[in-house]
Amino acid sequence: MTSIELPDNPLELARLRDEVTRKLASASLAGLSDRELLAASEVNERSNRRGVGVDERLFAEVSQRGAYRLAGSQMPGKYLEGQLRLSARARKRRTDAALSLSSLVAFSGEQLDPTLPATADAVADGDLSLDHVAEIVDVIDAIPAAIPADVKARAEAELAEVARTLTPEQTRTAGKRILAHLDPDGELTDDTDRARTRGVTLAPQDRRLMSAISAKLTPAARAKLEALLVSWAVPGMNNPDDEQSPSGSSANVDPEALSAAAERDSRSQSQRNHDALESMWTFLIANGGLGEGTSLSSQLVVTASLDDLEARTGVATTATGTRLPVKDLVEIAGDATPWLEVFATASAQILYLGRGKRLASRAQRLALFGRDRGCTAPGCTVPWSRTQAHHMPDWQDGGPTDIDHLGGACGSHNRSVDTKPGGWETIILQSGPFTGRVGWRPTGSNEPWKVNHALQPEKILPTFGDRVTESGSAVEKWLSCRMPAPPPGPPVPPGTDVVRYPA
Repeated sequence: MTSIELPDNPLELARLRDEVTRKLASASLAGLSDRELLAASEVNERSNRRGVGVDERLFAEVSQRGAYRLAGSQMPGKYLEGQLRLSARARKRRTDAALSLSSLVAFSGEQLDPTLPATADAVADGDLSLDHVAEIVDVIDAIPAAIPADVKARAEAELAEVARTLTPEQTRTAGKRILAHLDPDGELTDDTDRARTRGVTLAPQDRRLMSAISAKLTPAARAKLEALLVSWAVPGMNNPDDEQSPSGSSANVDPEALSAAAERDSRSQSQRNHDALESMWTFLIANGGLGEGTSLSSQLVVTASLDDLEARTGVATTATGTRLPVKDLVEIAGDATPWLEVFATASAQILYLGRGKRLASRAQRLALFGRDRGCTAPGCTVPWSRTQAHHMPDWQDGGPTDIDHLGGACGSHNRSVDTKPGGWETIILQSGPFTGRVGWRPTGSNEPWKVNHALQPEKILPTFGDRVTESGSAVEKWLSCRMPAPPPGPPVPPGTDVVRYPA
């Protein structure tokens, strides 16, 4: 191989690597022999694995310097999602790897060694992938706090060494054996370990609007849940497919009625657990579980089109970002009184307060939800329930509390707006394809205004939307020839606060 003199500047090296990868992607492989083809594949994989260490070093440096703020991100993780467009799962893995493989700087200025030094060396050699690193991180994190530091370090070194010749799945198996050796009976695990690893994770909704949930419960939390499921998830209880099914706890139900309902119950235990939890949450909401405060963040707020509501079709959006079928929204309204935002022809609410009031009114907050869905900063995914009403210009700079001078912004992005260089400036766009949306750009720059598509990706798919509409019309015609027309939908649920805004 011919020796190549490489530049020393990291940016130039990164650009050179990009050019090499681009060239390799378009190069013909037909001239390679089978052995050369295998060698090229192995060299390329080793390069990719070494790149894992480069990725983590770059991210660690971006994090420690706070350089992510120049990209408009308020947290390092948000930079990975917003600017590099990584998924939430990839962002977590990248963050965990950076903390484990990089040499960080302490508050005292001292350079710290990587927390997983042997793993970092193996990555630098091109022997471990990010999947390997993720498995090793999980194993080391599961070692009980009572294990001495030197024993834990030896376990990491041994696992990293054997992982050089194993797949990520085999590495996980090896890690389990190490854990079993260190704490064979689980006696070293204490309350600190349990508290450190507790958690409940709600995954994003899938295409069917279903959501996966995963959890690690403390023994006390599990005991409470099991005690509730014993009486709420027994056969016959809280069955949504049976109108005569008793609701609530079986302790308060007539035994004969419960026995009859159980005979009609064909659900699995998993389905009964789900229905029991939903019934518990319904009971909690109906009995003040959302709080008695006047803030909208403590209430159920949903936006939907009037046509969809009346036809009991389509999908509505809640202030927390959840999408739910309108028919479910109508059912929810029977247990709670939501704020339902419906776009029609006019508004009876006062949306212009001038300088007379700094805080946005309830009607204004509802209007912002309908337009913005959440934080308006580019790439931010904070839902509306965790945003503030941001003034444009800022209140201290004379900005009025008027609906056409307000926009949703999470706390960190709201604080990032500044008239000085290094901050951000915002405006309601008056022209272009995103007229009426909130635009962001670095203060004093001439960069194009950016809007947030993360919460409303359908706004950038007008052509696709037209195709869906046309296709939908054809499907409706096809169905109308073969199926009876559905009964008219119910009116807006009684007691529901409806705020009407221009479409």
